Amino acid sequence: MTPITTNEALADFCARLSSAPFITVDTEFMRETTYWPRLCLIQAASSDHAGIIDPMADGLDLEPFLALLRDPNIVKVFHACRQDVEIFVRLGAMPKPLFDTQVAAMAAGFGEQVAYDSLVRQTLRIEVDKGSRFTDWARRPLSENQLVYALGDVTHLAALYPKLRDRLQKEGRLEWVMSEMEALTDPALYDTNPENAWKRLKPKKFSSKYLAAFKAVAVWRERAAQERDQPRGRILKDEGVDEIAQQAPTDPDAFNRLRSVPKGFGGSRLGLELAEELKRVLADPEAHAPELQRPAHRQPAPPSVVELLKVLLKAKSDNAGVASKLIATVADLEQIAINDDADIDAMKGWRRQLFGEDALKLKRGEIALVLNGARVEVVEIEG
Repeated sequence: MTPITTNEALADFCARLSSAPFITVDTEFMRETTYWPRLCLIQAASSDHAGIIDPMADGLDLEPFLALLRDPNIVKVFHACRQDVEIFVRLGAMPKPLFDTQVAAMAAGFGEQVAYDSLVRQTLRIEVDKGSRFTDWARRPLSENQLVYALGDVTHLAALYPKLRDRLQKEGRLEWVMSEMEALTDPALYDTNPENAWKRLKPKKFSSKYLAAFKAVAVWRERAAQERDQPRGRILKDEGVDEIAQQAPTDPDAFNRLRSVPKGFGGSRLGLELAEELKRVLADPEAHAPELQRPAHRQPAPPSVVELLKVLLKAKSDNAGVASKLIATVADLEQIAINDDADIDAMKGWRRQLFGEDALKLKRGEIALVLNGARVEVVEIEG
């Protein structure tokens, strides 16, 4: 098997895929020691064609393949797509429309976050060879076994996708899944702007001084990680962001007295940079603190009501063959327990029809949960 390494071969391969209604896509990348993933292989297939692209080949222009990803007439099929999509978004190609078979499998009765090899085994009755799973994909040349393993990820997916799509369509759940796919192509999910890095973290205080320092540390860490191409955790752990924000040190030596900061950090170039940044923002914290509304104090959810809702959710999930995680989270149940009008996904659209309405009925005493053998059933209570 020969990977695609020339622009001519890539253009020819992409031309053959361009008329397909869908293509399956996977990537192999290395990221253990870097901030940015190092793209090592791209695998793609349709029902009739399959190939492996070597993005590390000298002079290879990926634009013909990126154009396929942008083509609105071709569905791009992935399994557990988040990191793959992140790579392509950075290359300027959001894959749309998109179909993630892991999410789809949750709506089709395969459980929560089913692994690719398990889904292939259950759907196609094929055992995936895992022998090359831990390959160093950046090494060249790759062996025939490694290339066969990599290509199998998309050829099996090309056979699996129509079966999974047809199953969902037959059960009236394809629209459910497609609404989830829209969320996966939200550009905000893949935003790497350092100025927004603090939004992924949870501040523990709401004073201007704390928030100004919290944002400054998060932004500084993200920028440092990107510039040095290192994982952000190697620059500073998440708990370090909070501890520094709480202590607000502006003396580099003070960093060395903090528990969550690397040893010797204060005397390092990183420590000196961060101390200067903190001095700058703490000189006028009100001007640098993000506008963040303090969460309203609310009564805790009654544990007994939450437990009842958990049983109802499990019963609805089992009866419908939909992973409970796709319907509602524990945090959703807590909100439903204290607020009939909770503004959450579990109380909207198909989730409300499948679970939310009965959750409210259970709270009002209009339905009950009864055990029928080993199965929990919902029964109406006659008034």
